[in-house]
Amino acid sequence: MSRLLRPALLVTAVLALLGFGITPAGAATSITVATAIGRQDGSTASVTGYVVGQPTATSTVVRSNFPNDYALALADSASQASTSSMLYVQIPTAFRASYGLQSNPSLLGKQITVTGTLAAYFSHPGLKNATAFTGGGGTDPGPDPGDYYAGAAGKTGAALKSALHTIISSQTKLTYDQVWDALKVTDQDPNNSSNVIEIYSGRSISKTLNGSDADDWNREHVWAKSHGDFGTATGPGTDIHHLRPEDVTVNSARGNLDFDNGGTSVAQCSGCTADSDSFAPRAAVRGDVARMIFYMAVRYEGDDGFANLELNDSVSNGTAPYIGKVSVLKAWAAADPPDAFEKNRNEVIYSQFQHNRNPFIDHPEWVASIWP
Repeated sequence: MSRLLRPALLVTAVLALLGFGITPAGAATSITVATAIGRQDGSTASVTGYVVGQPTATSTVVRSNFPNDYALALADSASQASTSSMLYVQIPTAFRASYGLQSNPSLLGKQITVTGTLAAYFSHPGLKNATAFTGGGGTDPGPDPGDYYAGAAGKTGAALKSALHTIISSQTKLTYDQVWDALKVTDQDPNNSSNVIEIYSGRSISKTLNGSDADDWNREHVWAKSHGDFGTATGPGTDIHHLRPEDVTVNSARGNLDFDNGGTSVAQCSGCTADSDSFAPRAAVRGDVARMIFYMAVRYEGDDGFANLELNDSVSNGTAPYIGKVSVLKAWAAADPPDAFEKNRNEVIYSQFQHNRNPFIDHPEWVASIWP
């Protein structure tokens, strides 16, 4: 006995005979931002990622003062700072009131899913003609190093410091020449992929202007290399957890000074101060500086041919393997907790270069446990 097939079933039957599978609409799964970036083929997809800003040009994504509700950028981590790892999403008129960043700045850092066409936007990997936006309630918990800190679980004080030393001492070491290229990645300006951000001055400067001439940027040892006399030898002298881009003139002004509040203004470094025995960077990175110093004091304990680096409360350390003031550095760390740029930098060092982490970025509470 034969029956007439309903139109939808007839289409299904014909497609099945031709070898095409049918996937129910409800069975669709979303893809990552990385997958979407690699699949710019005009196909339709649902992409899940974290809102990291608004694209305004091919290599520019702003994270504040959003000019309108026309676009947003997605990444697989809310701390992503590299535009090359972002997907630019065009927001159709119907969704701007709910998902435009000018109207909804609190979406920054939230996870959403967008369905649309995988096609370039702002001459950059993108998603256009969106038909659906969902989510906006969850936030990125930050880089998850898995069981990286398992050996430190339950420990405090000296035992915690010892456990962390063992964990972070497993690393890939760079040469001093390799540091140049690494810093161009770790310290890339999130709003201009051709530039790096100088640690103390905050200036955005072309990656190509690295050198020793005035107004170039060079490699600043935040833990001054004379404090322990390790120079630029592979090890503490090339550890990019404390090496940062900085203006040649400002780098010279800091010299090997300890860290403390006070002093007078430093030329070409707005917000920085210095006197005869101490230096203070701009407020926005004082916590960053402190956490780099804490890292060095835990990573280098004198068991690898280099000096045992330690913190004290002095600003007269000279070439001794000490840096102060610990009381000021602790206060700086508390006042300036890790931000997206610092977290992303830690993740990039871990995933692409040294394969170890700064534990005080992942767990700021450990500072008080080790240096009560």
